[in-house]
Amino acid sequence: MMKALNKRFPWELDWNLLRTFMVIVEQQGITNAADHLGLKQPTVSNALRRLETRMELRLIERTPGSFKVTQQGELLYQECAEVFRAISLLPELIENTGNELTGHISIAMASHVIADFFDHTLAAFSREHPKITLSISIMESKEVLKNLLQKKFSFGICLVDQKDSRLDYHPMFRETFALYCGPDHRFFQRNTIKLQELEGEPSVSFQTDHQQDVLRSVRELRVKARLSPHLRGVSSSLQEVRRMIITGFGIGPLPIHIARKDVEAGLLWQLPPYKNLPEVDVHFVHKLKGNKNPAEKALIDHFIKTIKATPLQERTYL
Repeated sequence: MMKALNKRFPWELDWNLLRTFMVIVEQQGITNAADHLGLKQPTVSNALRRLETRMELRLIERTPGSFKVTQQGELLYQECAEVFRAISLLPELIENTGNELTGHISIAMASHVIADFFDHTLAAFSREHPKITLSISIMESKEVLKNLLQKKFSFGICLVDQKDSRLDYHPMFRETFALYCGPDHRFFQRNTIKLQELEGEPSVSFQTDHQQDVLRSVRELRVKARLSPHLRGVSSSLQEVRRMIITGFGIGPLPIHIARKDVEAGLLWQLPPYKNLPEVDVHFVHKLKGNKNPAEKALIDHFIKTIKATPLQERTYL
């Protein structure tokens, strides 16, 4: 066993080196980490060198124009993040010795999470615990999962392709996608449109609309309609895909329950096919292991309990 893992290691190590290493990994470089910490670059570089010497390990492979965390470095980063999070939770743990629950909850969420089930569940928790604070960050589903593994958020709500054993997944609601055009399109408000008429039409979609990605079933919908394979517009944001459809950049997919109000308002028009449309599950995800503050534990338990108590058909949007 390496000397770095002996019993005296935690007593001899300068814990500031771990904090600096964590920032280096998160900022993807010595220079960025120095700017983030308000230190000079040689100071940060020296801290990394001291930590590697103490650990007797190469933690980061760095060459001009290249930055790569080694397997040992990634493992150490995960533990550093856990230690940092445990320390950051101390004030909240001490504060929550009374009867009223307090604390902050951070949610990482995909842009298309629009569902009454989510809103009603969150509202019920808010009424029960009025002193809890909340922050929500919007990002692509793969970034949600990545950030959860790095313990940067309390939990996430996103699409899931391949599952990781370190995370716990619960299908929160199911949404159905269809194709739409905007008010300036020649198909707008036409009631008799044949599927083959869509062949070659310009199209827009989500960045995750790929053969090997989470929205591949939505891609198959575009393929079925024989829309132009070359997307005229892409975005990770549902609102921006919606904007591109309405402004005439192309035909594109949207969840039916979200597009319904725009159809009624004369901004969107649903196109064929109308049957056997792709259904996509949006998941509630959290990290299985790791320190959580009392507020996080309470809300995670609240969501999981509500999901399990509600039949899937009541969480399905058509």
